[in-house]
Amino acid sequence: MRRRLAPAALLLPLALLLTACGGNSAASTSAGSGTDGQGSVTLDVGDQKGGSEAILRAAGELKNLDYKIKWSTFTSGPPLLEAVNAGAVDIGGVGNTPPVFAAGANSKITVVAAWHGTSKGDTILVPNDSPLKNPAGLKGRSIAVAQGSSAHYQLVASLKKAGLTLGDVKVKYLQPADALAAFTSGKVDAWAVWDPYTSQVLKAGQGRVLTTGDGVTNGLTFQVAAPAALKDKKKAAAVKDYLERLRRAQKWVYDHEEQWAKVWAKDTGLPYDVALAAVKRTYATRIAVAVDKPLVASEQEIADTFAGLKLIPRKVDFGRFVDTRFNGDLPPSTTAARPSEGS
Repeated sequence: MRRRLAPAALLLPLALLLTACGGNSAASTSAGSGTDGQGSVTLDVGDQKGGSEAILRAAGELKNLDYKIKWSTFTSGPPLLEAVNAGAVDIGGVGNTPPVFAAGANSKITVVAAWHGTSKGDTILVPNDSPLKNPAGLKGRSIAVAQGSSAHYQLVASLKKAGLTLGDVKVKYLQPADALAAFTSGKVDAWAVWDPYTSQVLKAGQGRVLTTGDGVTNGLTFQVAAPAALKDKKKAAAVKDYLERLRRAQKWVYDHEEQWAKVWAKDTGLPYDVALAAVKRTYATRIAVAVDKPLVASEQEIADTFAGLKLIPRKVDFGRFVDTRFNGDLPPSTTAARPSEGS
């Protein structure tokens, strides 16, 4: 018997998840999950449920810290970057689009590290019985998407590839909880979204993939720091160490997908099969790459797109919002992601 997708059951854990990018959200931060390490320097880290803290802890990378990490948990990327801008957080992880919107608002943020993964988890979903066969069929259709999210750009880019614009479709700007309800009740024809929502819908048998962001979006995720923290020599040293630990933890995932999926499922409340599908499709494909000129150019394209749509208030010079000092010997940002095992 086919399982029905219960919106409340789905979004209760997912509302706190590490998102691929997260749209604008009324929710900002919950109580931090504690402090790790010891020493006179404290690094305030913005996180999302099942995010950096969970992967570092699972990989054993929170041991032997000679500085403190104070964790604060956010529901999505935009409010996390608001905290970075305000100096309440020193560093935090987000997807490829929130930094563009933050830069458009001239926020005090600096991209200091990047990972490149596949975009197969970034999808436009349609109901199983939808007559739509390809993105060109979306003309005149209603599509739910979180404004300012990675899915927002993916939608724009996918439509452009199909010869369409946002003006050719009926865009419904909805956060995931509302978008899920609209999608499952038939109030929208499609939903542009990211993993693990993609995996949840597919595993529940409530939709199918019309198209993915693979080859359309850049597949980048970032660690973004506060400029003031980077000017502090001791905090900058802590940031360097923190990034090295994150990179090692991501490598650990490659050989421990099932173990990481179990930890992630427990931490977020996701069913294990959904967590494992998202890990294989999206999270185990990410490799650490340099913050370099091709990366800036790729993000500049996103910024120019949203500026052209009047969704950010001004033209952005994205190169002003990056710091390359932590690149080390990392490969270029154009380096191919690890192959996805997701279906």
